[in-house]
Amino acid sequence: MGAALRRIQLGSALSAFGLGFTVPYLYVYVAQVRDLGAGTAGVVLAVFAMAALAVLPFTGRVIDRRGPLPVLVVASVVACLGAVALGFSSQVTAAVLSAAVLGAGTAVMQPALATMLVRCSDTGTRTRAFATQFFLQNLGLGIGGLVGGQIVDTERPASFTLLFLIEAVMFLVLGAISATVRMPRVPAVAAEAAGAAARGGMRVLLSHRAMVQLCVLGFVLFFACYGQFESGLAAYGTEAAGIKPSTLGIALAANTAVIVVAQFVVLRLVERRRRSRVIAAVGLIWAFAWIVAGYAGLGEGSQTMATAAMISTYALFGLGESMLSPTVAPLVADLAPESMIGQYNSAFALCKQLALAVGPAVGGPMGASLHGPYIVTFVLFSLGITVLALRLGRRLTPVQDQPSLAAVPSRVVAVSLPESASADVPARVAAVH
Repeated sequence: MGAALRRIQLGSALSAFGLGFTVPYLYVYVAQVRDLGAGTAGVVLAVFAMAALAVLPFTGRVIDRRGPLPVLVVASVVACLGAVALGFSSQVTAAVLSAAVLGAGTAVMQPALATMLVRCSDTGTRTRAFATQFFLQNLGLGIGGLVGGQIVDTERPASFTLLFLIEAVMFLVLGAISATVRMPRVPAVAAEAAGAAARGGMRVLLSHRAMVQLCVLGFVLFFACYGQFESGLAAYGTEAAGIKPSTLGIALAANTAVIVVAQFVVLRLVERRRRSRVIAAVGLIWAFAWIVAGYAGLGEGSQTMATAAMISTYALFGLGESMLSPTVAPLVADLAPESMIGQYNSAFALCKQLALAVGPAVGGPMGASLHGPYIVTFVLFSLGITVLALRLGRRLTPVQDQPSLAAVPSRVVAVSLPESASADVPARVAAVH
């Protein structure tokens, strides 16, 4: 990676490290430490997600007009203020408003960082750049959660305030590191096109069928996986499979461990394969993961077998995630016109946030009470991922579906002409494959 990419990756990892300090403990902090109740904690979590839905529709246009760097710096400052405010919030109104500010800031960071990665990479290096970002973010979240767990004490609100202050500092570090990145200059023609695209961006995007299909696919991906981790799947594991709540922490650790260990091994396997086929394979892996979860809830085996099955489910999801990181996000960038990269990244991030908002609302009640229908529903959703991915592959160009084809050099043979003819006839080039 070049110096710019290295700095972007470092800042991204440190911000994820900061998020890891607070995200796992947000519910406990609001409900128990600040004694605001479970209802308020649910509202705070909902507002955190809804703030992203409020700002993302406008983020892409600003990124394309002003550039991703100033947007990222402003977003990091906003997120820092939200984190500090939440760390000192002891009243319902303050907690809700602080969560909205923090949610808005962190949501804007996603498409801004993605656009910076695109600007500082090319088709050949983009797949590895996004895979590295995913790896470092998961590593940062995991380490942040582990370190934060050693600091928190429900009897001492000041320990949670310290977590939020550390998170705030990490956001400022992200902004400071990003400010030192020398972004490639956008040509004047592209800058003018960005202004025109910003005015009719949504209409242009909706007319791009491949991108619309990818957004639908992205919604299903996040709905069937990330939207279930801490809601439906957790409820199903404790209610149907009878595993202890503490075991869910082990299962999430197994998920992170698989991502960290397998990411670059998987990357070598998928780099030279068609993206649509890789995503389709993820659907099959996740369908099998849901079947394994179904076995855990049958009650036919021992409790040890049920626990092992649930941990395996989370691990299989991690394997699928490691396959998606070098395929989906780079594909969004490759589909986007040069002048609309920010809007395409923001649109995909919006679909992700919608899935993360709808997923728990649908999966939570089903996982807690409708055990059989819950498993069947998400097996079908996972198989739907395979179908949608294969259909998307038909709308992609060969290079969009398999970027490694662009790295295959063509053997070009120049055909010389007599000097008398060369004055009137342009030189011709025959490509031999």
